[in-house]
Amino acid sequence: MRYITITTWEIADGVDYNFALRSIEEKRLPALKSFGATRITVIRTSERTSAVITEWPDKATRDAAELKIDEVRRSVDRVDQTRMTGEMKGEIVADL
Repeated sequence: MRYITITTWEIADGVDYNFALRSIEEKRLPALKSFGATRITVIRTSERTSAVITEWPDKATRDAAELKIDEVRRSVDRVDQTRMTGEMKGEIVADL
């Protein structure tokens, strides 16, 4: 069953959103794909915040990528000057 993670992110004060987004598109999204994600959607929710919806083929694929994802998240704050502010995850139970 397909599995989704939804993470929320905030960009540091004074950092240009487009600069941060470029880095995310070039480095972070391809990394998630290489870990097995099938689709990644980034939503700008305010001047300094975003939400990222990542779809996985199943929970097992997401679980197998956990350590690699944690490594990426630790480097994001230093490199992209963003920080994760929340995470939700679970199996898709209905889809239209």
